[in-house]
Amino acid sequence: MRQLTCVLTFLTASLSAVGFNCDAQTYPNKPVRIVVPVAAGGPTDILTRTLSQKFAETWGQQVLVENRAGGGSNIGFEFVSKSAADGYTLLMAQPAFTVNVSLYKNLPYDPLRDFVTISLAATYPMLLVSHPSMPARSIKELVNLAKTKPGRLSIASSGNGTTAHLAVEWFNTLANIRLTHIPYKGAAPATVDLLGGHVDLAFVSPPTVLTAIQQRRLTALAITGSARHALLAGVPTFIESGFPEFIVMGWYGLVAPAGTPRDIVNIVRAEVVKALAAGDIKEKLHALGLDPVGSTPEQFTTLLKDEVSRWAKVVKASGAKPD
Repeated sequence: MRQLTCVLTFLTASLSAVGFNCDAQTYPNKPVRIVVPVAAGGPTDILTRTLSQKFAETWGQQVLVENRAGGGSNIGFEFVSKSAADGYTLLMAQPAFTVNVSLYKNLPYDPLRDFVTISLAATYPMLLVSHPSMPARSIKELVNLAKTKPGRLSIASSGNGTTAHLAVEWFNTLANIRLTHIPYKGAAPATVDLLGGHVDLAFVSPPTVLTAIQQRRLTALAITGSARHALLAGVPTFIESGFPEFIVMGWYGLVAPAGTPRDIVNIVRAEVVKALAAGDIKEKLHALGLDPVGSTPEQFTTLLKDEVSRWAKVVKASGAKPD
């Protein structure tokens, strides 16, 4: 009986392995869905639709983009975490994926446990800009001014719990100042109010305000990347401005439900890398202020772990809340 049990166990494992291999050999043989956890029209959505078109051309299958916004992106994250681990439901993750685990209590998913990484797709820095009426023209001058006016300088973000919001809280902590955070429902309305002089400062992505900076309707103080931005070569980094720790990079990357076969992960990852290497894709992403990447699953996993750890410390130190 023991020998029969061993044989059956071996056969079951072998058939399962063959089944996975067959799945990978025929993948995809039906439409693939990529969930975007935010509303249509923004950079996350545009990037996903751009990649989905390339995937569809190669695979000869529909690649559908499904927007499941709400709950600080948690609705989309949870939906994918509970989807079948067969490669036919993927998620375009963004910074909230690693931030929310610290902002929200009792989340029904875990970004590291309930997903497998496929590839980091793109990254982007943030830019601290001010209304021209504000006298500070550098980070040093801003910090000095903020210390003389604690809580009286306002800074806009694209919403509570976003990377821009946490960048505000982290900068307040590092500089030992108190800028008053004003959350908006997106970068566009925040930028409009900044241009109108209703807020003093804002953390935004470079392309959002490039024209306004060139027209001197906004002042660029510093960029959050590890190096200067090609479109704004005259704007220093926070590192150069005396804050070597302050590197904040936004990112986008594909993940799938935990248990998705590695062979299928490799197929999708290869398509991501191929698409991001295409000249037309690079041009489109650069226009959005995004730097195409294309990584291994392991490299993306390392980034996610680092981001979870980094923002957990910021949330704890700042007391940031999602609402």
